Amino acid sequence: MSFERLQWLFPIAVTLHNSEEAICFPAWWTRHVREVPVHPNPALFRFALALLTAAAFLVTFFGRQKGRESLWAYLTFGYIVAMLVNVFIPHIPASVIFRSYTPGVVTAVLINLPVMSWLAILALRDRWVSGRKAVTFAVAVPIAIAGIIPALLLIG
Repeated sequence: MSFERLQWLFPIAVTLHNSEEAICFPAWWTRHVREVPVHPNPALFRFALALLTAAAFLVTFFGRQKGRESLWAYLTFGYIVAMLVNVFIPHIPASVIFRSYTPGVVTAVLINLPVMSWLAILALRDRWVSGRKAVTFAVAVPIAIAGIIPALLLIG
């Protein structure tokens, strides 16, 4: 299977993951309010998740339209790597620290870890992205998303 054929698995996986977080976070946060340093508004949190989900579909759509080595292909690849990193920061450590389920950990481990790993490998193998540019986007996009999320949550 090729990256070109399977890339739509990316926004589907993001949708499933963000849906788990949107559904489970408010109740979880209420139980852990004293232990969590950030106190986002649940509606704003869900809005941020919706934006990130829409962004996954957007970059995938344009990446598919523009093809290999396009800016959109690199943005898609960077976002795939961001979702892969997201398994390890914060989902797995948060579950260990809280010694319990944390919102998103199920889909992070069962869906995002295998799907994003596979897609990242396919994107590189199929030369959908390559070289220094792939490394740059694999670092820059997760950092950008990591900066955007707290900014959105702090606004509320």
